[in-house]
Amino acid sequence: MVFHKARLRVKELAEALSVDYDEIIATCALLEIPASSPLTSLSVEQCKRVIEYLHKNNL
Repeated sequence: MVFHKARLRVKELAEALSVDYDEIIATCALLEIPASSPLTSLSVEQCKRVIEYLHKNNL
């Protein structure tokens, strides 16, 4: 049996963090995470990296 890892779209992460999805995409670019649209799916680990970066930079 194969289980799929949980994923979150850029727009869903942006809504959860109350930021514009363009900020999430820009942060992904800085962190070298491939994300080019609000519908791009991010893994849990990628979401954690984005959240940590935004919190460190007070965004």
